[in-house]
Amino acid sequence: MEKIIKPDLFMSLPTEEFSLPKQSPGTIREVPAPGATPNDSLIAKGWQKEQYIGVAILFVGLIAAIGFISRRFEYALVFAISLSIILIIFFVIV
Repeated sequence: MEKIIKPDLFMSLPTEEFSLPKQSPGTIREVPAPGATPNDSLIAKGWQKEQYIGVAILFVGLIAAIGFISRRFEYALVFAISLSIILIIFFVIV
């Protein structure tokens, strides 16, 4: 006969909380301190509206360029993108 060993519900798990390690002087902070925003010219600030306008212009240009080549493909592309946008909005809201 085999001996069945039943484990205890409360096995010997550590119950004490560990303290956070102290920050050494050479440590780099991952998140900048509040109010200390670096003045970096490579970071675009306040350009979100312009980015959306640029993407919309590229989108319309792509549809127009494809329309000159093939009307059927343009209609299929517009339908697929419209359906995708509708489904994305539906799944984000619901």
